[in-house]
Amino acid sequence: MKRLLITGGAGFIGINFADYFSRQGWPVTLLDNLSRKGTAENLAWVQREHPGIRFVQADIRHDQGVIAREVAEHEVIHHLAAQVAVTTSVTNPSEDFAINAWGTVNMLEAVRKHSPSALFMYASTNKVYGGMEDIRVEAGERQYRYRDYPHGISENQPLDFHSPYGCSKGAADQYVRDYARIYGLKTVVFRQSCIYGPRQFGVEDQGWIAWFTIAALLGKPITIYGDGKQVRDVLYIDDLARAWEQAVERIDGAHGQIFNIGGGPKNVLAVQEVFPYLEAALGKKIEAARADWRPGDQRIYVSDISRAQRELAWEPQVAPAEGIANLIAWAKDNRAILERLVGY
Repeated sequence: MKRLLITGGAGFIGINFADYFSRQGWPVTLLDNLSRKGTAENLAWVQREHPGIRFVQADIRHDQGVIAREVAEHEVIHHLAAQVAVTTSVTNPSEDFAINAWGTVNMLEAVRKHSPSALFMYASTNKVYGGMEDIRVEAGERQYRYRDYPHGISENQPLDFHSPYGCSKGAADQYVRDYARIYGLKTVVFRQSCIYGPRQFGVEDQGWIAWFTIAALLGKPITIYGDGKQVRDVLYIDDLARAWEQAVERIDGAHGQIFNIGGGPKNVLAVQEVFPYLEAALGKKIEAARADWRPGDQRIYVSDISRAQRELAWEPQVAPAEGIANLIAWAKDNRAILERLVGY
């Protein structure tokens, strides 16, 4: 079994990947600087569940020696470490660039110099497509919808980085792709849509389904930015892990490629449509304030996942009703932790 290194390994996606791939028998090492709220709790949980998981505390911006050593000892690298919020990137664009762009180049250089046969897989974002103002959008009673793209947005959509976050993630996205072309590395880029699930310590500016769930459970104020009709194709975390697993299994055809990975047209959800799930599970009415649109917020984004379906033999299996129920159950079971964390 290949040895797996996960950067950002104590974050939401990283910790779920650690759990998933450990259950498949993979030796897993997590690398994280533990700067994000909830990462220490995630790490403690996964090490209880899987005592064999290694942890290395390091920062992809600075600790090149540690990165080089760890990269050299692993056959597969899942690069998840990132600054993940658009609003934070607007406030501090320099740090956003250092983490997302420079940190990714550091990782690529470590692979190129110390483990050139390793598989390097990168978590990009649909934000690289920008606002897509040229695509015609119609407003329905509950949701926005594309007028001319019934299957969603494909990988052929022109890049249009919008917001410092879009720029930093987009730059990294293209570096990862180009290291396959120029240096022959086995890289894969996943332009991910709205990922959600247990162990996601969402905050107002990132991880909106988790944030709505946590805020509703704890009675915290919730704000909807925009009109609430904005749509995302939501993808449950276990389905994302399977996509990355399939890319490893099919790396001969997948390397050097870019895949849009999301829930696709069958798993779309407007922001305001989360509330009925929460109200039913929590047994109370949930109120939300309204505010203006935020910079870079797309009215609709739905991934065309046909390339992943065709070339990775993958498609989502967990519907929003099931996935949100799992998220709510996790939040209820971990209420004490959520209340203890600063910011909740």
